[in-house]
This record gives sequence, C-alpha cells and structure tokens, in this order.
Amino acid sequence: MVSFLNQLKSQANAIQEQTRAHDNEKDECTKLTEGAARTAWLYLAELVKQLDVIEPDGPALTLDGKTPWPRMKMVNFRIDSRKKILRDKEVFDYIAMSWQIVPHEGENLNGSVSANFPPEMKRIEDRLFFGFVKHDKVDVRDPEKNTLKEFRFDYKTQARAGVTVTANHDESRLDFRLANLQGFQISTPSYSASEIQAPLLDELAKLILGQASRFV
Repeated sequence: MVSFLNQLKSQANAIQEQTRAHDNEKDECTKLTEGAARTAWLYLAELVKQLDVIEPDGPALTLDGKTPWPRMKMVNFRIDSRKKILRDKEVFDYIAMSWQIVPHEGENLNGSVSANFPPEMKRIEDRLFFGFVKHDKVDVRDPEKNTLKEFRFDYKTQARAGVTVTANHDESRLDFRLANLQGFQISTPSYSASEIQAPLLDELAKLILGQASRFV
C-alpha cells in the first residue's frame, strides 16, 4: 500500500514537472521574442539613418476631409528603445521610431477648420490629438444673439508620426502601433516573432513611404 506521504510526494513531483515545462515554454517564447525584437531594432535603426537623409514626401493630410494641407515631407527621424527585467533577464520592452511631418517648402503655415456637429468635431479633435498638432479651439458666436454657431480650430501645419513596437514575450509576438503613416490615423497590427524578418519589415518601410504595402 502506498503511504499517504508518498501520495503527496507524487503530487508534488507532478506539479514540479508541470512548472518546469511551463517555465521552459516561457523561456523559449522569450528567446524567440528577443530575437524578433533585435531584428526589428537593427532594421529600423538602419532605416532611420537613410530616411533622415532622404527626407521623403509625407502623406496627404487633412483634419476635416475637405481642407488639404500643403505638400508635406518627413524629417528628423529618431529611434529609441527601452529594456525591462523579465524573469531575472533584461529584455526589450519597446522600440520607438518617430519623425516630424512639415511643409515640403518654407515654414509651417497657419490653417483653420470649423465644425458645428459633435461627430465632425470629434473627428477633428481626434486627428489633432493623433498628430500632436499645435492648435487653438475657438468658440464662434453669433454677433447679434451671442449663441454658439460653431467651433473653429486654428492650427499649424506640422505633425508627428511614428512606429512603436512592443515586445510581448509571453505570447511570442511583437505588437505594432502605427501613427499617422497614411493620414491622421492609428493602426495596431501584431505579428508572431517568427514572422519578424526582412521581407515583412520591408513592407513596413514601404508603408511609411506611402507605397503599396502588405504590412497592414
């Protein structure tokens, strides 16, 4: 007859085996994710160097869908990364690539758009927020009745854009946040660590440059 103590030992051994298997799986996920993050870092760091020299054309921008900005270009490319400690190891937390979108010729221009319906106003405010566009919000009132007619947004034609890559080590994937690559909008695709290779990152570079791309 198996003693009660031996039963407990068997139960404890089974739990330890499960824990070791789980830890090994997490370690493998971390290893794959770190390899993918390093691949992304090296690619984007080299991309930044080239684009900072080229100063490519920027996307077509508009805050209200009716008032186009002038022809824009992308300048001041930067890249940074942050590390964190995960299970006693230093790993990538995120990679951030950013740049400015400015007029192709001359200084930043002054512009204004107006809205008098809440949905339209929210779209404009979201785009101002996404693009880090400097602006003032002005109440426009009827001069005789002093009632609110509309809101006017006075802005400068300069915006920011970028790519943020966050490493998800437990699920062995990289999460991307793409800000203002094709107008004022945010998209958040994710790819498994095994997919992070030069062909996929080439598609990201094409997307940044406004070319046909299969990245998203």
